[in-house]
Amino acid sequence: MTAGIVGLLLAAGEGRRFGSDKLLHPLADGTPMAVASARTLRRACPRSIAILRPEQTVLAGLLAAEGLELVTCAEASAGMGHSLAAGVAASRDAAGWLVALADMPFLQAATLQRVAEALAGGAALVAPVHRGLRGHPVAFAPRWRDELLALGGDAGARAILAGHRDLLCKLETDDPGVLRDVDTPADLTA
Repeated sequence: MTAGIVGLLLAAGEGRRFGSDKLLHPLADGTPMAVASARTLRRACPRSIAILRPEQTVLAGLLAAEGLELVTCAEASAGMGHSLAAGVAASRDAAGWLVALADMPFLQAATLQRVAEALAGGAALVAPVHRGLRGHPVAFAPRWRDELLALGGDAGARAILAGHRDLLCKLETDDPGVLRDVDTPADLTA
């Protein structure tokens, strides 16, 4: 049971390398990339929050229609850490956070569910591993609330993960989507 775990969809990146608004870019089935990511996250975490920049009004409407709560982060352009902190601040009472990236639409719902279940089962930090490489999403127990709230810059939560490797529960998976983020149009066909 994963009750109380909140999904955080980090969707405030500017995607400069893509050449256009990648989060609105349609996948092969026509679904906008961020909407596909949101749907997968909500299967694992019915309460999910999308963190956006103020000007992302079109994306905000699409994600609200998918049932996500919305948080606007004015400092998002200063880095992912600010977005992550804003999402945690909006859900301080959570039993943990499953942090997913909106530009990773190829994750399997079962992978996110396994990560959430490991967190609900008592793990302090959880991440999937595919062929020896740590991927996304990453999940954090409530014990990291203060550290997450203090984040800023573009490092996100890397310092927490690097400083507490001994606490990281690594879930082996055959899901290559845990490593497949979309930075350029070529990444959609890779």
